[in-house]
Formats: sequence, structure tokens, C-alpha cells
Amino acid sequence: MKRNSRLSAVLHALLHMAERDRPMTSEEIAACLQTNAVVVRRTMAGLREAGLVTSGRGHGGGWTMARALEDVSLRDIYAALGEPMLFQMGNVSESPGCLVEQAVNHALDDAFRDAEAMLIARLGEVTLAALADDFKRRFAEHRAALKPHG
Repeated sequence: MKRNSRLSAVLHALLHMAERDRPMTSEEIAACLQTNAVVVRRTMAGLREAGLVTSGRGHGGGWTMARALEDVSLRDIYAALGEPMLFQMGNVSESPGCLVEQAVNHALDDAFRDAEAMLIARLGEVTLAALADDFKRRFAEHRAALKPHG
């Protein structure tokens, strides 16, 4: 089963946007994500409705961040994406009267609920600024590793 990677893709796009000193077009974002500009526009429209990005038309137009990176958590972005299902696993509901199925489903429901609550809480603790800082650190380390020593 294919994983839903929308949150990861949107975070990727937002970090590219944050590194630019000008708006990014849907086509530029699509090239970064190796997808179609229509998909980018559809996804970014949800982020615009949530007040996370703005868009401008015409020459010099494109997508820009509407809020400071410190003020946007991964939870905010997850919510703007419509809170997609976090886990692909689920319960079997073929025999609701079966006591074994009931016991298994009860245990799984509790585990899934706890795991989802923990993950959503963690998403709320991480900001786009933290991701940008991590990227900048990695970029600096990468550049330093490429420099000839001598």
C-alpha cells in the first residue's frame, strides 16, 4: 500500500519557499517536488485558506509564506491538509459479534488512538523554523565536506 506523503511534500515545498527572497511559482514548486503544477496549486490553496501562505498573480507572482516560520508548526500544516489519516492499519470488522474480534479491536483502537495523539502532539512541538535551521546546518556541513582540505 502506498504511503500518503503529502505532509512531507508540503514541508519540502515550504522550506524551499522560505529560502527564496521572492515568490515561487507553482511550476517552480512542482519541479522541486517532481509533480504537476496543478497538484501544487490544489494543495497550496488549502494552505492559503488556513492563512499559512499567500499567492499573487501575474509577473512576479507566486506563493509566499504568510506567517513567520517560528509561528507555524507541523501540526498547523497537518490540519491545513485536512488531517489525513496517519496510519494505514485498521481493525477487521467482519464479525462484530465475535468476542475475540471485539477484544482485538479494543486493544488496537486504544493503541492507535494513543499513537495518533502522541504523533499529533509532537507535530505541534516542531516549527518550520526548526526544520529550516536543520536544513541550514546540514547544508553548511555538506559544503564544508566538499571543500578541499589543505
